[in-house]
Amino acid sequence: MEELAQEAGITVRTLRFYRERGLIPPPRREGRIAWYDAHHLARLRTIAALLERGHTLSGIADLASAFDSGRDVGEVLGLGEPTEETPVRLTPEDLADYFEGEVTPENLVTALDLGYLATDGDEIVHISRRLLDVSSALVKEGVPLSAVLAAGREVRSHAEALASLFVGLLRSHATEADAGRLRPLAKSVVEAELSMAMDRLLRDS
Repeated sequence: MEELAQEAGITVRTLRFYRERGLIPPPRREGRIAWYDAHHLARLRTIAALLERGHTLSGIADLASAFDSGRDVGEVLGLGEPTEETPVRLTPEDLADYFEGEVTPENLVTALDLGYLATDGDEIVHISRRLLDVSSALVKEGVPLSAVLAAGREVRSHAEALASLFVGLLRSHATEADAGRLRPLAKSVVEAELSMAMDRLLRDS
């Protein structure tokens, strides 16, 4: 414990307090010896970084609990990685920078439930660079992250229906090999219809 506290730049008393609050996992024990490892040191450095960004210990404990109970990256990517999306690896402090002041336990649980986020040891994996950048931009424009996530859940249900429609169309009128080649055409139809629908709604409002 003394070695870990020294490496992390904190006192043993602070380390004990973090353990009592559940901010770091318990050590591995061999008889009367308690072993701490790089995972514990990484968690302590994350705590320090989040404290510097204005998060409270209570909030950090809630976030740690949400991550520890969340799905890991193997579960989220169980059906294979996205074919056109690029997953992004983040530290908890990186995530806090993307969504300044909006990384609450409630939002975190929703993002984990949607499969936008997963955990991989001390890292967080966002399933899509495009979704990460767009949602971050919306939050920076003043849209609450909770509203972005709620909209994302609705968009997903509509996207599943559209995907089902086009996959059925392609499977009925094209070979399996052609389906991948024709996939961009389906995306173009959806983008064009969405653009025109937004024109109509904005014009009539």
